[in-house]
Amino acid sequence: MTHAPVVRIAIDSHARTPETASARPWGAEIKRILCVRLDNLGDVLMTTPALHALRTSAPDRHITLLASGSGARAAGFIDSIDAVIEYDAPWVKNNRPADAAADLAIVRRLREEAFDAAVIFTVYSQNPMPAAMLCHLAGISRRLAHCRENPYALLTDWVAEPEPQTGTRHEVERQLALVRHVGALSSNQRMRLAVPPCDTASLNLKLAQRSIALDAPFIVMHPGATAAARRYPAERFAQAAAQLSDLTGWPVLITGGADEAHVCAQARGTHRMTVNLSGALELGELAALIERAKVLVSNNSGPVHIASALGTPVVDLYALTNPQHTPWQTPHVVLHHDVPCRWCYRSVCPEGHHACLTGVTVGQVIDATMRLLRADSASSAADAILITS
Repeated sequence: MTHAPVVRIAIDSHARTPETASARPWGAEIKRILCVRLDNLGDVLMTTPALHALRTSAPDRHITLLASGSGARAAGFIDSIDAVIEYDAPWVKNNRPADAAADLAIVRRLREEAFDAAVIFTVYSQNPMPAAMLCHLAGISRRLAHCRENPYALLTDWVAEPEPQTGTRHEVERQLALVRHVGALSSNQRMRLAVPPCDTASLNLKLAQRSIALDAPFIVMHPGATAAARRYPAERFAQAAAQLSDLTGWPVLITGGADEAHVCAQARGTHRMTVNLSGALELGELAALIERAKVLVSNNSGPVHIASALGTPVVDLYALTNPQHTPWQTPHVVLHHDVPCRWCYRSVCPEGHHACLTGVTVGQVIDATMRLLRADSASSAADAILITS
């Protein structure tokens, strides 16, 4: 579908920190670059403008992504990535038991690849030093990262960490600023994700089995999130889905992984026009679904960043756990309720009340969705509207 053009009418108030280019730009001799992004799928997607800048700033560059199991799933849909190595690092939250043999095996694998340089992408609350040591032991001679403390010889290209003391940037801006230090520039700051035709075709078959037409209008809701602190109540998703379906006459499709079947069943409720697709879609099919949706209503998780890459309007139920992961360059409304404990960086609400999300009413969700739908029909939309209750 063709979504409304983006018109920026407001932005968040996070401070921007200008950064100058490195005195040691990476030239044409830097061809094989390892890009380290070890957290989640959405984080990889928010890094794609920086990956594109690295790949296109010199001829014949080859980009390999070192990513977690979650992040590696996105690699096949990103044109700036030539190869991917999956690695669940022990310094990143995951379910892998600590295994020194596996870590030493990754060092050997990286050494065999003979990379010319490595870029370590982190959020400001993550320490790049373990990844820098990994790349050092693998014999990668140029190593770039933001770092708070002096890394001495572990980083050859050190960018002093400015966040959060000088304000925070969106993740896209942060990573573009990082690669700018080695001369990697790009005028295209769009997040990148390509939906293969085969995934659209297989999605079409799956929807047809449920009497849903891919070319007819629908709304998508994603009630899950990896962290409990980022989940809007499932029963409120159900109330919003029922009312939106009544208002528009369109089906509301509930998405999630097989492990989210229970929350998706709750979010579906009992309305005849809501459909539970939990566990039914592969990643490419989910992207194809979001690409065709009129609006995505979601907790702040991977699907929000898929929507940003595809230009789909988003109602983002944004828990105030961290500030820098809002939708990027797509029409969107961010909903939250302001709380004194904002930016707690916790996976589970430390206060036990989830007020930054539970303070958002179903009425606000419906109003935000209808505003985006009206804006889309009028061929104009807000790129960033911050709404608090």
